[in-house]
Amino acid sequence: MKIAVVHDYFIQQGGAEKVAEVIYNTMPGAGLFATVAFKNKMPDSLRDVPVSTTWMQRLPGISKFYRFYFALYPFAVSSLDFADADLVISSSSGYVKGIRVRPDALHVCYCHTPMRWVWSFNSYSERESFGGIVKTALTTMLYALRSWDLGAARQPDHFIANSKVVSERIKRAYGRYAEVIAPPIDIDRFRISYEVGEYYIILARLVPYKRIDLAVSACSQLGRKLIVIGDGPDLASLKALAGPSVQFVGRVGDKEVEDYVSRAKALIFPGEEDFGMAPLEVGAAGRPTIAYRAGGAVETIVEGETGVFFDKQTTESLMDAIDRFECRQWSPDVIRKHSEGFSVEVFQTRLLNFLKRVGAPVTNSADVHEHESQESVNEKLSV
Repeated sequence: MKIAVVHDYFIQQGGAEKVAEVIYNTMPGAGLFATVAFKNKMPDSLRDVPVSTTWMQRLPGISKFYRFYFALYPFAVSSLDFADADLVISSSSGYVKGIRVRPDALHVCYCHTPMRWVWSFNSYSERESFGGIVKTALTTMLYALRSWDLGAARQPDHFIANSKVVSERIKRAYGRYAEVIAPPIDIDRFRISYEVGEYYIILARLVPYKRIDLAVSACSQLGRKLIVIGDGPDLASLKALAGPSVQFVGRVGDKEVEDYVSRAKALIFPGEEDFGMAPLEVGAAGRPTIAYRAGGAVETIVEGETGVFFDKQTTESLMDAIDRFECRQWSPDVIRKHSEGFSVEVFQTRLLNFLKRVGAPVTNSADVHEHESQESVNEKLSV
């Protein structure tokens, strides 16, 4: 059986790219496809993997201005050739769910979310700070793209969603059922440290919708030390908002991230995410999370055991949550155990079991776990 794995584009390193990486590594011998792919933006294990791309790869300024070419992606997607593929797994928050495959081939789409810029344009435009003229022009253009997206959503034989929130969006937007399989977390990257420092952390791209401003404001007013790991267009405005207790360290290497995470009091997670891997990654180091009660965080954080929630996206609500957090005792072992239920091995097992259930003759799930027994995986599946 010939297998193809296709991702929208490898232009940034985020959660969707990590999922695409694991899907590809779960399918030995698969071909890898994308509309555009730049090696320096690909996950580490895919850097030397040949990627079949489209003519968009050669467009001027594509690495920087890929969002401005949004109207061209549907045409690029139609140019990808899957004539030889018996099974195609698409990883999509945008376009590649619309690929065409042979009538007798199986197409499964792992959908990170329906297109935000099409189905939630008002909130998306606010997040991206679009001006009035740009917003008006885009609204007109996106009407046609929404029509295309509805047609594209009919192409997959089956949908998988990364969370219940996204599954419900898929139902509302496309009228399609999507089984929920949570994204894989590299829990082996982190280790528990029993030397906890006196600081909180942010681990995110510094963009408006992440609401990092709430964490900076709350910690500045409370005088709590906050280390902000990440970079992005909001850096200057966040620095202007920050008090002396807030430190910006930018993008740092993996070892530094692991060190910061393992000794942090907690992760602060103030935005609304479709899933949000960071609380589970931090949980793998035994550290809890203070999160806004919305989106995927509600599905991955157990209140009182792995973190606490705040209910309003305001500085005051977050400050109250920090106070409540500091009145509790936290068990690193309990938190780590919870994150193990979202490991790469658990994801692979769930994905392969789903594929077998819908008729794909894939490798037995036990065969992909070279370093972990099936009994261990089954135990994590029950978490």
